[in-house]
Amino acid sequence: MNYTRGDLRKSKKATSGFILENLHSCNPFRVIGGSSISVLINEEIDKLLETTSRSFYPTLKYLPKKIRGQIGLLYLLARIADTIADSKTGETEVLIDLITKYNDVAQGNSKQLPEFSELSKIQENPAEAKLLLNVQPVVDALEVYSKEDQQRMLECLDIIIAGQVLDLQRFGIAKDGGTISSLDTEDELDDYTFRVAGCVGVFWTKMSLAHMFKPTNKKEDFFMEQGIRFGKALQMINIMRDIPEDLRFGRCYVPSPSLEKIGLTPESLLEKDSIQTFRPLYDSYLDITDAHLDAAIEYILMIPGIQFRSRAACMLPVLVGQRTVSLLREGNPLDSERVIKVTRDEMKSYFKKILKAMLVPGGVKRLLVKNKSL
Repeated sequence: MNYTRGDLRKSKKATSGFILENLHSCNPFRVIGGSSISVLINEEIDKLLETTSRSFYPTLKYLPKKIRGQIGLLYLLARIADTIADSKTGETEVLIDLITKYNDVAQGNSKQLPEFSELSKIQENPAEAKLLLNVQPVVDALEVYSKEDQQRMLECLDIIIAGQVLDLQRFGIAKDGGTISSLDTEDELDDYTFRVAGCVGVFWTKMSLAHMFKPTNKKEDFFMEQGIRFGKALQMINIMRDIPEDLRFGRCYVPSPSLEKIGLTPESLLEKDSIQTFRPLYDSYLDITDAHLDAAIEYILMIPGIQFRSRAACMLPVLVGQRTVSLLREGNPLDSERVIKVTRDEMKSYFKKILKAMLVPGGVKRLLVKNKSL
């Protein structure tokens, strides 16, 4: 505010680790160390959060204190849904039923959770298996927060789960080497990026406005719109970078009619030599991504300069996103043997640049604009 079957893969395929982790797993403050985090919600829930996401949990202490607990809890709530949706069971309808009933309980529309013990047994990740056996305490933890914050979390969770159900309906259960299905329209692609990440931009923005700062009334709607596009930008990068992996699991997020117009099919994208034909269409998606990243820059510049943590937390994913788009334009994203990503050294350099930019008047805007052209 990147993915194997671990934290990164989860944010895109089903949605959970979603944008919150994408935004904060690369939080610049994490490299400077610090003391252990104080209790966020309660010891039981904190332990689940810590074991479920070893990369995300330590970064929470660097987020604004007023919203870090809510962000951590939303992550867990969404991770439960993601674990259900990503389970390797035999029937899609079983997963849809389980995830729908889970959401009914979380939203307060039912008090009867489904039985997750059997689903827990087939999890490859022990932390996720334990999470499925502790769903009720996670849902109960919502009561720690105000009704207003509960509503913000549940609104986001509801959209995320609706997106997961759509994914299951469209693609079925993820199977290595199975039949490839694709989206049908560009509108479906845009809707998917909203459900996976844009909605988290809404959540992050609402939490910021409620607890940390408030723009003028005329700018609040614009700020929200840019927050949505911020999330969409990061999700578009995931989609454009992870095409080979998604295809391997039978999922093509590039609409088939768009591929047909250039003489390709989803299966064509399994061949790295198809990039020459695919490149113009692919670059058009990167253009959309760049436009969303420009909106993210406007979003950051609307955050008051005194909100140091919020600005820095948002700047790094934009800098990394800009660089990743440049690498995707230069490389072959269909070549599964060559992973396109920003190096650790580049990440460290961005941290230094962010700190320097925030100390110089106008430095934040200059850094974000300059980085786009590199």
